[in-house]
Amino acid sequence: MADSRQTTAVAPIDRVVARIQAVYGRWNRSTSVEQMRKDWDALFWSDAVSVGTESVDADGVDAGWISAAGAHRDRVLIYFHGGGYKMGSVISHQDLMARLSGAAACRVLGVNYRLLPEHGFPAPVEDACAVYGWVLEQGIAPENIVFAGDSAGGGLAAATLIALRDRGRRLPAAGVMLSAWTDLEARGASYETRAQADPIHQRAMILMLARQYLGASGNPRDPLASPLHGDLRGLPPLLLQVGDRETGLDDSRMFADKARAAGVEVRLEVWDGMIHVFQQFAAELPEARRAIANIGGFLNSIWSKS
Repeated sequence: MADSRQTTAVAPIDRVVARIQAVYGRWNRSTSVEQMRKDWDALFWSDAVSVGTESVDADGVDAGWISAAGAHRDRVLIYFHGGGYKMGSVISHQDLMARLSGAAACRVLGVNYRLLPEHGFPAPVEDACAVYGWVLEQGIAPENIVFAGDSAGGGLAAATLIALRDRGRRLPAAGVMLSAWTDLEARGASYETRAQADPIHQRAMILMLARQYLGASGNPRDPLASPLHGDLRGLPPLLLQVGDRETGLDDSRMFADKARAAGVEVRLEVWDGMIHVFQQFAAELPEARRAIANIGGFLNSIWSKS
């Protein structure tokens, strides 16, 4: 007799969530930062997309070039990885950077900025500014440079734009912020309304990372730590992408609203059913592939004007 029982298909996003939770579930108070970083890199790393790679010293900051076939050498996306200012690297984000290089036909420079607990605020901002200066010294014009980053790296991209503007520097042509952490106080209502939907990030963890990053005397409203509190006038066009299931959803919504009010050209994409930095799982999620294609279209539209 045939088995009449039906099997329920597991959605791709649920498989992704299970993988992430399996890694996070192994961590406890005795897990070292070094082990967490190794696990993080292993969780996200992939060489499925063929690209050229080259490690470089960018004015004292470790970085790496990622170049897909056909990438324009004079178009550069400077990428700041996520990881709560504590984890993440060019290794963990190679697949995402490779796909962005292909989608926008540009070179991507991944930045290994200084991390916690060895280095706190404002070391990442200092590193980001130094890398931008180094790229300019390579003969790349500001109008051919775009900043991008996810999570903490998305906040870092915004903070660096503010820092450069305040120093009177010419700004890159645009910014791309994925699930950006823009408010270290985590004040958005979504930290409550999405608490059940978000399988990974909760407000208590976000606030703990913020305290570690800022130190005992740090100000969570410093615009270079929480760009949501900054004066956003004069920033270049921005593309923000965020998942609807994220507790940090309002970090992107509030930042987009404030940037628009300051006269900045902003495009905000909220992806239904998606989690924090879902773009890192493009091999499994069609939504991630479409989001990356959207980023490529945005970058090409920016560069076509230069």
